[in-house]
Amino acid sequence: MARQAFVLAAALAAFAGGALAQAPKLPQTLTLTAYDTGSSGFNIAVAVGKALKDRHGTDTRVLPAGNDVARLAPLKGGRAQASFMGIGVYFAQEGVFEFAVRDWGPQALRLVLASIDCNAVSLGVAKDTGVKQVKDLKGKRIGVVVGSPALNQNAFAVLAFGGVAKNQVKLVEFSSYGAMWKGILNNEVDAAIASTISGQAKEAEASPRGLVYPPTPAADKAGWQRLREIGPYYSPHKATCGGGATPQAPIELPSYPYPILSAYATQPADLVYALTKAMITDYAAYKDGAPGAAGLELSRQNLAWVLPYHEGAVRAIREAGAWKPEHEAHQQKALKRQQTLAAAWAAFLKTNPPEGGDAFRKAWMTVRNSTLQKAGFDTVF
Repeated sequence: MARQAFVLAAALAAFAGGALAQAPKLPQTLTLTAYDTGSSGFNIAVAVGKALKDRHGTDTRVLPAGNDVARLAPLKGGRAQASFMGIGVYFAQEGVFEFAVRDWGPQALRLVLASIDCNAVSLGVAKDTGVKQVKDLKGKRIGVVVGSPALNQNAFAVLAFGGVAKNQVKLVEFSSYGAMWKGILNNEVDAAIASTISGQAKEAEASPRGLVYPPTPAADKAGWQRLREIGPYYSPHKATCGGGATPQAPIELPSYPYPILSAYATQPADLVYALTKAMITDYAAYKDGAPGAAGLELSRQNLAWVLPYHEGAVRAIREAGAWKPEHEAHQQKALKRQQTLAAAWAAFLKTNPPEGGDAFRKAWMTVRNSTLQKAGFDTVF
């Protein structure tokens, strides 16, 4: 009996050791970047950070940054491990807009998890302008953020839905997302891009100016064709929260996953695995911590989107039983696209291209598009 007890105890110890080995091993400190303080992306990052602290003892620093370049620079420099990005993560992968410069080029960024919730990402418009439809924005003041292709391209895509071109509005430049939305409050601008549940949108909605989100009905096929020519990552969505939307009275708006937790491919797989697994298993601890956080649920993930997933995230998602053969097939194509872009960039830099500015950008885009076409990929831009 004593020997049986000893064997049983040893077996239990081995089992416990195996179980502990499966537990996420997060670092003592984790540094993330996100949109400005008060944005839904920042609030979600803070909610996740609190759960990591409560469940794993990890101190999470969230660095707010006003544009995509500023959000990615700490990751590129090794000062942060991941970022709650907007669609700028896609532009960074593609090496376009603000990333079509010598210091950046296409970036090997990978998905961790992204939020798909009741909200949407579109143009919020001051109610006192009288704007009802997107086409009514012609001649209005539209906010843009210097160094933030995500925000700006989204705004142009939504304008295109209403047949409104950039030269048919007054573009007002701001230094950051937060400053742009202060511009709404201060009557310096009439419309700006934001998630319907962002703190800035809520503040504007409660202000004397008020806020509305003009709809982009899915039934308007021509409008959606124009929108997707500029924002191919967008899809029709029925928003049921924020910006006047409710489950009883949804608003048809364009949307995509936001925020998008991303990391460089070079980030250690074990760290990304631990972070992803913790976010999957501890979902209940943060899902109500901020509006939109519930959208990080594993069942809501688009596992075949425009970027590949990090190998550490794939391991955690596969362990959870959600990674299917079709996801792996898409993953390999997405990885191949990144490899093709990286090879095109390396070859381009060897050709002694123009020093910078528009000449550099145009030369790069010519090489980029030609290389993608030869490899059988859509150029998109």
